Amino acid sequence: MHDYFAPHGEFKLHVSNNIIIARLTGSWNKECAENFSQAFIAQVKLLKIQKWAHLVFLDDWQISVPEIVPVVDELAAFCILNGLEKSAQVANESMMKKMYLDKMAIETRSNFERRIFSDQDKAISWLNEYGFTTEKGLKAYELV
Repeated sequence: MHDYFAPHGEFKLHVSNNIIIARLTGSWNKECAENFSQAFIAQVKLLKIQKWAHLVFLDDWQISVPEIVPVVDELAAFCILNGLEKSAQVANESMMKKMYLDKMAIETRSNFERRIFSDQDKAISWLNEYGFTTEKGLKAYELV
């Protein structure tokens, strides 16, 4: 019998200027989290800049299995060591989702800061304050 299960859940990634944008959907299992981590790391390695931000849309993401937590923690540590400074997470105001996200991601560490927003325009404005912008004329939420 195999330990491997088919990935459950989906994601899309897009890089625009100095922001890696992600849209997560469905309920993730560990295999989906691992696929996301590999794809995300590949995007980070392609960046030609030292400082960058992450914008993630979580409105269609559902609470997932606890086995994804170490995968996400390892990815977060890799990203911070490789120039991630700001992470804006856009999620609806579900208290349970916020508590789950708080368990999974680091709030602040050295130059890194993460914030959760219920409004995508506020998330984008917050990133803009620190010099993280999408390509001119592009709306981040339309890219993923």
